[in-house]
Amino acid sequence: MTAPAVGRRGDRRRRVGRGQLADEVAGHLRDLIMAGRLRPGDFIRLEEIADDLGVSITPVREALLTLRGEDMVELVPRRGYVVAPLSRQDVQDLFRLQADIAGELAARATPRIGAAELAELEELQEELDAAVDGVRLDDIEYYEFEFHRIVNRAADARKLSWFLHTATRYTPARFYSGDAGWRASMRSDHRTLLRVLAARDAEAARTEMARHFTDGAERLTRHLDEIGLWKPPPDDAS
Repeated sequence: MTAPAVGRRGDRRRRVGRGQLADEVAGHLRDLIMAGRLRPGDFIRLEEIADDLGVSITPVREALLTLRGEDMVELVPRRGYVVAPLSRQDVQDLFRLQADIAGELAARATPRIGAAELAELEELQEELDAAVDGVRLDDIEYYEFEFHRIVNRAADARKLSWFLHTATRYTPARFYSGDAGWRASMRSDHRTLLRVLAARDAEAARTEMARHFTDGAERLTRHLDEIGLWKPPPDDAS
């Protein structure tokens, strides 16, 4: 699988123009790193990032400070920021954590979710289906986020939801929305989740939600394998 586009330059500028710039820039860089567009050992050129996103250098610097605190980048004295090591195990651990928490939240939400929320989920899924049919990537990401937000809110577990939100920051959204295979799988997964939520089957909801995340892990790991992210560097002596 080839790497889907992370977003056209104009689209990314529009998205970064809203909200907290440093947070948006940090999210953009996380996406690039997790999708393998920026690799461990690559130096991050502040001017290039700022120009690409249509922002000043200041929010880029602030974003890199945030990512340094998350062990996503490292500061090399007198040289700048470099992408930190990222192993296959790191990726698997991130998604295992997401799957466990998301599955627990779905199980807790099942007996609590009301008819109004189920109707809202159905409406969101229809919007999401239309976005997928039109390959509208920004809309796909938005509606997918909203679908999960409603389920997590119904679980009534604020701290657990916060942990999931923190963990999913490392999910490269544009990588997934740009993958036709993931889009088809996501639609099927959501429809199954809607059925088991409506049936009040908490364990089925846990299983299906966790599988939704582990499927994402498998797709991303396979992609990173295919682009050779974890291949050892060539021997200079050869």
